[in-house]
Amino acid sequence: MHDLTADMLTRIRNAVRTRERTVMCIANKLNAGVAAVLVEEGYLEGFERIDDGRQGLLRLALKYGSRGEQASNVIERVSRGGRRSYRGVEELPRPLQGLGIAIVSTSRGVMSDRRCRTEKLGGEIVATVY
Repeated sequence: MHDLTADMLTRIRNAVRTRERTVMCIANKLNAGVAAVLVEEGYLEGFERIDDGRQGLLRLALKYGSRGEQASNVIERVSRGGRRSYRGVEELPRPLQGLGIAIVSTSRGVMSDRRCRTEKLGGEIVATVY
């Protein structure tokens, strides 16, 4: 497996479709940062790192509405291994005119596009969620 972040996003999409409560994925710094942004923005209930003696795992607790509706409908990987997508703060996307988020990897860590605008930072656009 080469792109662990794309794998994590695919596992989240598949688990949400089947109404799972939790999903496991391989842990690395970028995946932990993406999970932290998803928790901060309200798309996940929480996550925890599990030590398995190797690289480690992340257990993500998925979030649903009061009637079982999905918290996120679309999760897309933007920057890929063959085509990276870097943007300045003025060029950051606004998914659904600000109703969704773009997850950006910056020099100060992984953060949402809203936080990047307040801190005036650009970076690599990892994914969009709405």
